[in-house]
Amino acid sequence: MKKLFMPVLLILVLALVSACGNASSNSSSGEEATKEDKKETITYESESGPVEVPADPQRVVALSNAGDVLALGVNVVGVDTWAKSSPIYEEKLKDVEVVSDEDLEKIIELEPDLIIGSESTKNVDKLKEIAPTVTYTYGTLDYLTQHLEIGKLLNKEKEAQSWIDNFKEEAKSTGDEIKAKIGEDATVTVMESYDKSMYVMGDSWGRGTEVLYQAMGLNMQEKVKEMTAKDGYYTLSQEVLPEFVGDYLIISKYSDQDSSYQETDTFKSMEAVKNNHVFEADGNSFLFNDPLSLEFQLNFFKENFMK
Repeated sequence: MKKLFMPVLLILVLALVSACGNASSNSSSGEEATKEDKKETITYESESGPVEVPADPQRVVALSNAGDVLALGVNVVGVDTWAKSSPIYEEKLKDVEVVSDEDLEKIIELEPDLIIGSESTKNVDKLKEIAPTVTYTYGTLDYLTQHLEIGKLLNKEKEAQSWIDNFKEEAKSTGDEIKAKIGEDATVTVMESYDKSMYVMGDSWGRGTEVLYQAMGLNMQEKVKEMTAKDGYYTLSQEVLPEFVGDYLIISKYSDQDSSYQETDTFKSMEAVKNNHVFEADGNSFLFNDPLSLEFQLNFFKENFMK
């Protein structure tokens, strides 16, 4: 009887050990899967409060600040139409979808893990249901601090700070070279004609203004400085343009916009025009003030002022 009982007992013990082993293995596998499914996050202090965002975002929808994201090497899956129109981003965005803040279904299909917008972005609450969403108010931060903030959001603050330090050094050196050539007191005006209106720009309204006035330290024409102090830009008529143009004129120009003013006697009579001190820049390349755009603009100014 004992001989019969012992093999049966041994079989039961082995079966129990095997079951426990399998349970332990399954439990361990489940824990590993759970850990794998749960992506690491960081807390970003946004304008509206703390937001939990991915520590390593892989699929960003950039309804603003696309250039900052691209410059930091983070994958973008959706951008606004303005970013898509920039020749500077063309290669990086060739396979990226154009979306707006109203294309909610399209954004859902892109499966973003982070959405970036501006103060004017609509449907923010609905966007937050799709993915963590962070918005920025334009002009609240200077252009370099803005890039640093995007760096913090993307968990790439060191990379952003490194670019800022290098850019400031290069821009100052280039500015010193240019001032040595054109004179310390020479003034520069940036203008644009768009949608039947004419504008001059202050020192932080894109169009290369941050590079010219802040980074390189060139001088703004006095009346431009006065009239752009409030809004950052000033709308004016063609007739008074000579009052705002300094020794040099930068024109942010679009191929699909009217530029007939350049054929008028008023325009041709200005000293900057007569002295061949007018530089025409592609408007779409000069819209933004992110690292990719700023580097392009810095090279443009160096080439034109130093030739």
